[in-house]
Amino acid sequence: MPALPGQLGSCWSSTAAATRYPRLEGSMHADTVVVGGGIVGLTTALRLCEQGRSVILLEALKIGGQVTGRSTAKITTQHALIYRYLMETLGREAAKTYAEANGAGASCIRNWIDGYGISCDFEVKTAYAYTHQSMRRHEIAAEAGAARELGLNAEMLGRAPLPFATAAALAFPDQAQFNPARYLVGLAGAVAGRGGQIFENSRARLIDEASRWRVVTDGGTVHAEHVIVATNLPVKSPVGMANRTQPRSHVAMAFRTDDPVMVDGMFIGIDEPTRSMRMGRDAEGPLLIVLGPKFDTGQDGDVARRFVEVELWVRQHFPVGETAWRWCNEDYDTADRVPFAGTPDPEKAPGFHIATGFNGWGISNGTAAGMLIADLVADKANSWKNLYNPTRPFPKDFHRNGESQSIVASAEDIAPGGAGVLLRGDEKIAAWRDEDGRLHATSATCTHKGCTVTWNNAERTWDCPCHGSIFAADGSVIHGPARKPLPPAQL
Repeated sequence: MPALPGQLGSCWSSTAAATRYPRLEGSMHADTVVVGGGIVGLTTALRLCEQGRSVILLEALKIGGQVTGRSTAKITTQHALIYRYLMETLGREAAKTYAEANGAGASCIRNWIDGYGISCDFEVKTAYAYTHQSMRRHEIAAEAGAARELGLNAEMLGRAPLPFATAAALAFPDQAQFNPARYLVGLAGAVAGRGGQIFENSRARLIDEASRWRVVTDGGTVHAEHVIVATNLPVKSPVGMANRTQPRSHVAMAFRTDDPVMVDGMFIGIDEPTRSMRMGRDAEGPLLIVLGPKFDTGQDGDVARRFVEVELWVRQHFPVGETAWRWCNEDYDTADRVPFAGTPDPEKAPGFHIATGFNGWGISNGTAAGMLIADLVADKANSWKNLYNPTRPFPKDFHRNGESQSIVASAEDIAPGGAGVLLRGDEKIAAWRDEDGRLHATSATCTHKGCTVTWNNAERTWDCPCHGSIFAADGSVIHGPARKPLPPAQL
């Protein structure tokens, strides 16, 4: 495979301060243990710390480097065309609650950035959803009307302020964007400043209930009255979440430009294939950041092709310079486009809380979910509880398991830098060949529920096509729901 342009990794992390929280060692106690240091986990932790509660947060890797830190980081209540859909499917009150929850989440972010002095490139921007098709103008108009009916400031425009033709656009003014990795680093500092304890490189291997909730890592154990599992898809839950959600990924690229307002605002297209755009920056200057359309995690055998397509489209539409960064990110969709967050089984598992299924809009929704869970821990009323209810009905055929896209006949079919899955009777082996021609092998069976993984030829990871676990080339877990690595295998 030809080398892809740009540095592998998120542009956001490149300017975020390095965190140096210790690894959990020994046995500890707290009122609440939070598993996951993304926007949900840190929001919940800080809300509880502000109430004077004792909190321990465990992050499997490093703060700011995972799903939240690889997002487009739009702080907005405009989630493409959602409000007309919610009004028609869930009713006006549910749509209004969704708008209120996400508005509160966006306000919380702004207040914390100001209140804690978090430096994260925060900028007020207008959010736009646009179409190229004149036949879809009525959809833009209907969404603008629905949003205004729910109390949101929305306007329909004849075109989007982009350097190519569009047929209509929906504008939400006074939204915002920021660097999500720097924001999370700032939140972690605020948690620590208020007495919370944070431990990095401390992956939860076991979550169970003894006299209290117990979370076990390789180095230690935390005992707590409440446990919050904020790990994208829960790595543990008393109610199964895997079939309630669908893992999906997208590719992102950042291009150098001398124009810091090459696009002035945050944009998402509603036509297929969808594109999402905004400006950002790294240490060397401004960047145009563009996302491609979503695809089911682990169900594409050539993710690299998606980067090629995005770059071709960008260079056809914008006068950009070199490709600076490229990365993949993952999220989970729900059937009704509303996240799952709360206490899935308050009778049998009191004090156990989860959040997942953010449908690509995890900045405002994730903050709202953290606020909700903090209220549940504190036994406070919250009007969003029913909307985000993690046990609400869902279509049984929503989740789609996939099959590995990387099956090869023999190791000779694997070129340097490539990989494939070899079948040896009942054994499935994930093999990759380094640039020097040496083969490396692990089991190809996901340690979550036994599906066969697919090689991501752009990120050089093993991705599960069933429930979205992602493993490094050596089999180590990047993020769950798997908690155990792919074990070594012999060729």
